[in-house]
Amino acid sequence: MGRWEPGASGRLREAALALYLEHGFEQTMVTDIADRAGVTARTFFRYFADKREVLFDGASEFAEKSLTALEAAPATASALEAVAAALDAAAEIIGRDPELARKRHAVITANADLRERELIKLAHMSAALADGLRRRGAGDTEASLAAETGSAVYRVAFQRWVDAADDLDLRDAVSQSFAQLRTLTASN
Repeated sequence: MGRWEPGASGRLREAALALYLEHGFEQTMVTDIADRAGVTARTFFRYFADKREVLFDGASEFAEKSLTALEAAPATASALEAVAAALDAAAEIIGRDPELARKRHAVITANADLRERELIKLAHMSAALADGLRRRGAGDTEASLAAETGSAVYRVAFQRWVDAADDLDLRDAVSQSFAQLRTLTASN
């Protein structure tokens, strides 16, 4: 494929993920990704700041949809219910392509720097959710606790989903994890 053909961004993502799985993240160079995608390295840098960003470039859509869902939650919703609505919206995005999510997760899990980057992304998401809850009128402690709890629930649900041998939907995994949390906290 020539570099002038449409879809370069998608081809670069696919090429990068395939190469990361085949050779490892550290061993894959930007020129390898560009060659596999049929573009130049210069074209790669038009779309991505570095080779990590191929894995993390969807974070803004993830955050935007989550915050929109948080803001749209009913005024009567508790802070944790509003966070659950936000994470349901996030799970809808991530869950669209389970194969891609599982491959991405495998690459991230295999590399300490990428795991750190993923945790930073999740920390930013928790902070954004907490800020959204404060705008809804939640106090600082309530907002932080609900956002951090939601983040933990999401991480547990996501891991369960990527490990699932069946057709578990990510949104269902998140919902079930929130239900398990309610059961755990009701017994105390």
